[in-house]
Amino acid sequence: MRSGRSQLTAIILAVIIAFGFGMGGGVAGMYMVNKGYISLPGMEQNEAARLQEQSQLPAPAQSQSEPEKANAQPAAPAAVTVSEDITVAETIADKVLPSVVGISTVIEYQTSGYGGLWGFPWGNNYGGGQTYEGTAVGTGVIVDESGYILTNAHVINDGDAKSITVSLYDGEDVEAQILWYDATLDLAVIKIEAEGLVAAELGDSDLLRIGSYAAAIGNPLGLEFQRSMSQGIISGMDRSIEVESSATSTGAITMEGLLQTDATINSGNSGGPLLNSKGQVIGINTAKASDGEGMGFAIPINVAKPIVQQIKETGKFVRPYLGIRGAALEESGNSSEVLIEHFGTAKGIYVSEVTPGGGAEAAGLKAQDIIVKLHGTPVNTMNKLNSLLVGYKPGDVVDLTVLRDGKEIEVDVTLTDGMFLETQKN
Repeated sequence: MRSGRSQLTAIILAVIIAFGFGMGGGVAGMYMVNKGYISLPGMEQNEAARLQEQSQLPAPAQSQSEPEKANAQPAAPAAVTVSEDITVAETIADKVLPSVVGISTVIEYQTSGYGGLWGFPWGNNYGGGQTYEGTAVGTGVIVDESGYILTNAHVINDGDAKSITVSLYDGEDVEAQILWYDATLDLAVIKIEAEGLVAAELGDSDLLRIGSYAAAIGNPLGLEFQRSMSQGIISGMDRSIEVESSATSTGAITMEGLLQTDATINSGNSGGPLLNSKGQVIGINTAKASDGEGMGFAIPINVAKPIVQQIKETGKFVRPYLGIRGAALEESGNSSEVLIEHFGTAKGIYVSEVTPGGGAEAAGLKAQDIIVKLHGTPVNTMNKLNSLLVGYKPGDVVDLTVLRDGKEIEVDVTLTDGMFLETQKN
């Protein structure tokens, strides 16, 4: 009896184990199929396509005949699709790299004209300046297939360049012309004539917050390391920094409202795009902290978008003006206590002069008024005010919050195109 029962028990156990292996193998097999690691006979077409769609893996590339290549149109911005095998950075690179360009600028400059070799009064330089040429390298991003490129003003030497050469993704070099630049905003738009250009997709920098993903693409240290990519996060918002510039008599300007990122930005990255996780341009890289690591700064793309749009539509950008001369209260050298006692605020723009013929004069703005807000947004410096005004056109009406004799008033100013300024010069 014991022997018979043992045999029966062994048989039952064998059946259970076999059944378990069969079920496990079936489940594992279906998992492998659904993941696309293996395929079943007869599944190569319709079923494989269904699994491709379910898994959201990129479809296999289709070969293109030579006639089709010749007639191909510029590709629309690609969507960023991430799979288990492809990272966010890789998909962004695939999408944006064709839109990033190198910008080489030839600059002419002169020596002081006295001193010759090592400062001694002899040599070829004695009695007159010598003219030399230098080359600077930066980055730009194509914002329209017709050849419009957005970059920094300082990349093109604030408009004072002998020549500008753009290096495209396919290796071609093309001469560019300057359409517009503003040294105080550190933005410029240049244009090239070329076929098959791929434009980057512009995002919305107002949607960003600290911790948002950020990637930078540019040409750090020159074209030898062109289209280098780094990634990180938005580590700060609405930052203010002082940078050297030829736009003011002091040689420095305060840039406000900048994005701060820990994505690595080096010399040569200037003018290149800062990107979000969708591969959309959210900023134009402009500077890095000289005394710290992991602190780069970019101009929010929403500052540049209305400029680019107007240039694309009309071929130029007409800057709107309030019609005032002013300065930031905080630049007066007085303490906050003194400013508050005298003006009722320590922050704002002191109106030193209302220009005849401008919108401010027509609206009743007066010298010694303090502008504190534009459409509810605080304005503490002229640069901040100018950054906000580029979003408007001549003829638009803006609402200013103004302190006059310690009382807050609202003033509606119709912006002008600056022609009255030329009248004043003449």
